[in-house]
Amino acid sequence: MKRILTGILLILVVVALIFFGQLWMLTLAVCVTAELAAYEYLTLANSGSGHIPKWWMAVATALVFYVTYYRPIEAQLPMLSVLALVLLTWTGFHGTLDRALPDAALGLFGLMYVAYPLTLVPMIWSRDDGKPLLLFLMVCVWAGDIAALYIGRNFGRHKLSHLSPNKTWEGSFASVAGSVLAGLGVVYAGQALSARGNTLLHILQPVWQSIVLAIIINVAAQLGDLLESAIKRGAGVKDSGTMLPGHGGILDRIDALLLAAPVLWCVLLLKDAFSLGRF
Repeated sequence: MKRILTGILLILVVVALIFFGQLWMLTLAVCVTAELAAYEYLTLANSGSGHIPKWWMAVATALVFYVTYYRPIEAQLPMLSVLALVLLTWTGFHGTLDRALPDAALGLFGLMYVAYPLTLVPMIWSRDDGKPLLLFLMVCVWAGDIAALYIGRNFGRHKLSHLSPNKTWEGSFASVAGSVLAGLGVVYAGQALSARGNTLLHILQPVWQSIVLAIIINVAAQLGDLLESAIKRGAGVKDSGTMLPGHGGILDRIDALLLAAPVLWCVLLLKDAFSLGRF
């Protein structure tokens, strides 16, 4: 019951931010989420031999969101470069030399793994087709996760990967189907609203493109889930944290999004580059 109630509350908050929030509200909410997830990542990374300073991860995450809010295109790469050099300098002067490069690499990876993908959420929202696109992304991720959980738990027989022993091929295929059905639900809901003069969920691309996009998002989401499982298994823990009742940690809830969002962003860049139209 805790899992269901927590899930419903999170969904309501996200949907409210997408359709009723402003850019600064969404950016702030995602930044706070990234800070909490980055802290969980830091705990996992430092549980071994890592010594990444907490102050650096907190400040670096906030700065990445700050420059994304004001200058999302030209400022991100320079900021990431500066933050990487600051961390390398700190580890070089405040630790043993054999840990300077590994700790700097672990810290920068955490920034690229957690913070940067989440900065894409407000960037997607800011597009002219951003609201329906972001809802489509979230719904595909949520539906795929739910379908994989319940079908895999009840009907799963064939193991998917050693990275996560509880995941099965049956659950994986159900996850793809769940994302496609949920994505089509958004598309047809948009068409129904458009027929009544409401363009809130207006989607221009053909239905078949939405199906392909839902599949791409789902595959990326499943890989994101497996990669986080690999990180947790490497750290010897089951959950990344205990912040969300019934769900584990923040990182456990957004692991799929951390890969799905960048993959979606790349698809959008390709569509724009080849003039394939808007979402």
